[in-house]
Amino acid sequence: MSLTARILLAMVLGLLTGLSIKYLLPTSDFVQSYITNGLFYVIGKIFIASLKMLVVPLVFVSLVCGTCSLSDTTKLGRLGIKSLGLYLVTTAFAVTLALVFAVLVCPGEGGNLQAVEYIPKEIPDLKDILSNLFPSNPIRAMVEGNMLQIIVFSILFGIAVALAGRPGEKVASLFNDLNEIIMKLIIILMNLAPYGVFCLMAKLFTTLGFDTIGNLITYFLLVLFVLVLHGTVTYTLMLKLLAGLNPLRFYRKMRPVMLFAFSTASSNATLPVTLETATHHLGIKNTIASFTIPLGATVNMDGTAIMQGVATVFIAQVYNIDLSFTQYLSVILTATLASIGTAGVPGVGLIMLAMVLQQVGLPVEGIALIIGVDRLLDMTRTVVNVTGDCTISSIVAKSEGEFNQDIFDVPNPD
Repeated sequence: MSLTARILLAMVLGLLTGLSIKYLLPTSDFVQSYITNGLFYVIGKIFIASLKMLVVPLVFVSLVCGTCSLSDTTKLGRLGIKSLGLYLVTTAFAVTLALVFAVLVCPGEGGNLQAVEYIPKEIPDLKDILSNLFPSNPIRAMVEGNMLQIIVFSILFGIAVALAGRPGEKVASLFNDLNEIIMKLIIILMNLAPYGVFCLMAKLFTTLGFDTIGNLITYFLLVLFVLVLHGTVTYTLMLKLLAGLNPLRFYRKMRPVMLFAFSTASSNATLPVTLETATHHLGIKNTIASFTIPLGATVNMDGTAIMQGVATVFIAQVYNIDLSFTQYLSVILTATLASIGTAGVPGVGLIMLAMVLQQVGLPVEGIALIIGVDRLLDMTRTVVNVTGDCTISSIVAKSEGEFNQDIFDVPNPD
């Protein structure tokens, strides 16, 4: 079987196994102790840890390789402006789309939901966010997994390698060899992925049944609908109009990445697979992918922005608070800029939502209303985020003449 088919089968079997344990063996201490919280937990944790293990060395090595290979240093500025600009535009469009459908559907109207206590994490100041982009200790940034600081240091290091002449050539050759080795590691992990995915899904659905959606069903389905709409229609139009690429072939080649993203619910954990797919299957040259993919995994949050748009309207309607047109514009602006500003902050999705709610004067405690179904939606919006990363990367690569059409045209073996 192909890798995609094996991962998909593992997801379905894991879901069925989890639900079976939840409803058929809910009181079995043996199953809970040794299967659910034993075998499934350990294998799932090892799988996620193995993926995250590669993220920091992959981002550092691939960014250094990509940056030092740019003969024209002004090209780096163009890449940054294009990539960041497109990421911001798609995020703004995503939250606008979410607000429009939320206002039309009114998911929280007449709601009588009781919120449990919710204490949001402290929102960082803008001056702290900007000053923290540059690491005082790059080793510490790597240990803590601070992606924005790692990206900044990697780019500066890559530029220095490019300008160092003969010594730089030796270092560049070393990093290119390291990049190939890391890619081999990724392929090994991808072949073991179905086992990790099965355990993750089985463990998740022993505690998360369909009944947890409850009276939030309208909110849940609306967010899901807008995520699917943005992830298919918006990106399809962008690929066709801005890059002239076949969207169907693009989505076929993206299937393994989407399945990884859905099962891990983490753009960073999926990053090794995203980068491998972008360079080896989509035809995006490493000089572009090594810059745009890590940047997208850090700042591109279209899926999160969609959740914020619908959640803001939902919470406002539940509390019977009317939002003005100016407040809706404020939601769009805040959600878009926050996707960059809070990129390196843990628990970024809910922190961004807290910022948006505070901006328009809504009670932050309303976040507690949606936490129950957020885990399922988080998996779906991660799929949208990684699809957006590769969409923007393909467009930027096309515009820079760094796209291998022959690789893209090869039928996907999966």
